[in-house]
Amino acid sequence: MIAIIKYNAGNIRSVQNTLNRLGYESIITDNPTEILQADKVIFPGVGEASSAMAYLKERKLDELLVSLTQPVLGICLGLQLMCTSSEEGNTTCLGIFDTVTKQFPPLMKVPHMGWNNFSEIKSSKIVENLAINEDVYYVHGYYAEVCENTIATCDYIKPFSSIMQKDNFYAMQFHPEKSASIGEKLLKNFLEL
Repeated sequence: MIAIIKYNAGNIRSVQNTLNRLGYESIITDNPTEILQADKVIFPGVGEASSAMAYLKERKLDELLVSLTQPVLGICLGLQLMCTSSEEGNTTCLGIFDTVTKQFPPLMKVPHMGWNNFSEIKSSKIVENLAINEDVYYVHGYYAEVCENTIATCDYIKPFSSIMQKDNFYAMQFHPEKSASIGEKLLKNFLEL
């Protein structure tokens, strides 16, 4: 079973719909027992960092998430909350990835919205058969700085972490559930870990 974390963020149902289309069963939950028993955990979301972290802390899901040993995938806001902190609301985050989430400077259109490709990809099972020139769909005004956990980067105003990995924790800044066949391929890579 796949657990999709419920935490006061938007866009969670579209992730579940994509999993259904791919033939995987999932539940949307903030129940610690269900999350601990899941084979895989997905931590998606669109929203604001400080209110999302407040929801996680209120239910002690912040402590639970960092202790998980099964594969965990953060998507968009999920990736940002897996970093050390966010400039959005001056928020202390989960600290899984040793980098900070910063606001894009307004040098181009912000938020970064639309299709963009990768500028660099390192080796990892999550990016198996992924090419640099393949486009994925982004919607974000904040970005995670490139760090040792970055396995794929994208360049918009400046290079940022597009895909990250540390141990059993994976994260994507873009929306794989909105990224057509490339996104489905990446989700399958995660689900088959």
